[in-house]
Amino acid sequence: MQTAGDLSGLEVGYDVPALPGMTEADIQTPCLIVDLDALERNIIKMGRQAREMGVRHRVHGKMHKSVDIAKLQATLGGAAGVCCQKVSEAEAFVRGGIQDVLITNQVRDPLKIDRMARIPRLGARIICCVDDPENIEDLSRAAMRHGTTIECLVEIDCGGGRCGVSTSAEVVRLARAIAAAPGLQFTGLQAYHGTMQHLVSHAERKARIDTAVVIVRDAVDALASNHLACEIVGGGGTGSYEFEGCSGVYNEIQCGSYAFMDADYGRILDENGNRLDDGGFENALFLLTSVMSHVKPGRAVCDAGLKVQSVDSGLPVVFGRDRLVYDTCSDEHGEIDDPDGVLKVNDKLRLVPGHCDPTCNLHDWYVGVRNGKVECIWPVSARGKAF
Repeated sequence: MQTAGDLSGLEVGYDVPALPGMTEADIQTPCLIVDLDALERNIIKMGRQAREMGVRHRVHGKMHKSVDIAKLQATLGGAAGVCCQKVSEAEAFVRGGIQDVLITNQVRDPLKIDRMARIPRLGARIICCVDDPENIEDLSRAAMRHGTTIECLVEIDCGGGRCGVSTSAEVVRLARAIAAAPGLQFTGLQAYHGTMQHLVSHAERKARIDTAVVIVRDAVDALASNHLACEIVGGGGTGSYEFEGCSGVYNEIQCGSYAFMDADYGRILDENGNRLDDGGFENALFLLTSVMSHVKPGRAVCDAGLKVQSVDSGLPVVFGRDRLVYDTCSDEHGEIDDPDGVLKVNDKLRLVPGHCDPTCNLHDWYVGVRNGKVECIWPVSARGKAF
């Protein structure tokens, strides 16, 4: 695995978009750059808020897929571990030195289960989610075969309508079965409400989570009545973590996008009507792009198209340039409305991606920038780890 410190023999423009010591103006585009000061402030702020709420923060690594950033989140923010979505992601984090990994997903394929059961041999804790009793026997057999322990969270559908059981009775039945299965350990509950994270209205998000908290509290109480304790009651994302964190029920939050922020999360509002990217968390991730053509009046063409960004949550926003609008894209090109004609060929622009998670998965490297200079480059360690 390529590491942040192993840059020998890499050629700018062929292997990497930049090397430490270069200026931002010389970075090859299109590429992802990280404002290190903003990233560090975001991490420190979230760590402080988690401590004030009295909960742990298990950072969601599926967002950045970077071992280096996960380690920074532990060092600066006191992160208690990492979440990811796939076994191959978990393997990448563990091989990079992360010792506590939760796969916030069900693992059902026999080969994937077998790989997951081997992870503790590398010295790491591995946890996965369960919502079907048929899954328990398969997990148990694999753990016994490899002489390891797989920890399990029962997943509750607390409003998302995706995975998870719906009643406290089902939660108790699954938890009992896990606790009785050789090689498995019941560790708690996964209660993430994903579909409300991007609701713009603070009141709407709170109402959804208030309902979820009632469901989760009932499940925790039912487990306690059956002498089944929850070490982890986890959930909460960038759009809702304060609700779960202050609920008195959840003890782990699982925010990811807060560290980078993107245009979609930036639009949601806090209780005072302020945008999340205005007084909440700063934009720290940018898609750096260069103007490559400006032959048409009022229209500039840049080199950042569909192949370097996800537009499922909308087009990117030109950072710090209110009069410039990125409004059209194709495979290799982006078109920018430049009504005042201020751009010229080879000008560089920072774009705030509409959706950071899938955008990051399209790139091999992050270029860390501070005060206009490249300070570091980090590999996107789990890029493409979707199985």
